[in-house]
Amino acid sequence: MKTLIETERLLLREITFDDKEELLQLHSDPEVQKWTGEPVIESMKEIEKAIDIRQNNYRQYGFGRLAAIQKDTSEFIGWVGLTYLQEFDKVDLGYRLKKKYWGMGFATEASKAIIDYGFNILNLDLIIAIALPENKASIRVMEKVGMIYDKQAPYDEMILDAIWYKLDRTTYNKR
Repeated sequence: MKTLIETERLLLREITFDDKEELLQLHSDPEVQKWTGEPVIESMKEIEKAIDIRQNNYRQYGFGRLAAIQKDTSEFIGWVGLTYLQEFDKVDLGYRLKKKYWGMGFATEASKAIIDYGFNILNLDLIIAIALPENKASIRVMEKVGMIYDKQAPYDEMILDAIWYKLDRTTYNKR
């Protein structure tokens, strides 16, 4: 699979069905999932459905969440990337890493590259990011990559108190 984005320590590429074991390991970790507001995924069937959605996003929008591979070990460490949130008509930056890679700067490194890709390759005008209020690490990543606090508002009927950040292309290009 072709690398779409390369950073100092990461290769970012489309997620494939070859990643399903790694994705199940990531999404079945209760400690990882508690920061997302999403339930723990318990079956390969759920992962396969999620991969199918990701691949449809690549075809429909030309972008999506990407597998994050550590260059020096070739290990799958999680995913990062953009996704179109149809219910808000906005493009969302997201990241989810295996616990052993938390606090190492990978989410920040990848997010900076994804934002650059979004504005300079995909010609997006706005990128948002959303986190649970208690997910201080994720909020810190949003701030480190230059996103600006937007609001505290519902995300869906389950997450009524989300923190929203945003970054527009004009502000990004001024930096």
